[in-house]
Amino acid sequence: MRLRILLTWAMLAGLYASIAQAGAWPRDKGSLFAAATVRLAWPQDIATWTSTDPTQVYRTIYVEYGLTSEVTVGLDLGRAVSGAGKTVAFVQYPLRQRDTGPAIAAQMGFGRIAETQIVRPGLSVGWSLPHGWLSFDGVAEIGLEDGAIDYKLDITWGRNLRRDAKLIVQLQTGDTQTDEPFARLAPSFVIPINSRLRLESGVAWGVAGDTSMGVTAGLWSEF
Repeated sequence: MRLRILLTWAMLAGLYASIAQAGAWPRDKGSLFAAATVRLAWPQDIATWTSTDPTQVYRTIYVEYGLTSEVTVGLDLGRAVSGAGKTVAFVQYPLRQRDTGPAIAAQMGFGRIAETQIVRPGLSVGWSLPHGWLSFDGVAEIGLEDGAIDYKLDITWGRNLRRDAKLIVQLQTGDTQTDEPFARLAPSFVIPINSRLRLESGVAWGVAGDTSMGVTAGLWSEF
């Protein structure tokens, strides 16, 4: 219950007081970013295993395109906070882009989760650090038919390493209408394959409301 209250207040703070989401920096006009990721998960309690096959498989595709110097459009395919399949198109616009202080951007998405039409408002706040970044990502998935709201809030710390590699540590949290609130720690390492492709590999561990552990692999591409 405390985690549920915390997530709700965190999302409200993000949506109404400009404290949330990554992606606060707009894409350059004409630039394209695409990422395909798969996450395999197993129960943390190995004693309950009946097979080495993963009990959960999540696949996601995420695309952003710089429509103008300020407007970014994108597509988010995969799994929603609730675990149901999702297809969401979105548009993002910067609210604050200055040389000092946080970068802030608002987002509005439209699409479907399972068989339900949804709107997905979100807000992004990010800080550039001397060797990396810190960001807060928050969205609310609102069902248009029943008004049900699922919340997601991710906190990401990233560090730029030598040879264009990156270390990313993310705390993924969510609260849905059907399940208990959860928090998951997901560190990953990103290395360049060539000038346009990067490989991400990582692990995930549920720390609250999530008894799974997993591995993640993905490809990033920029044009």
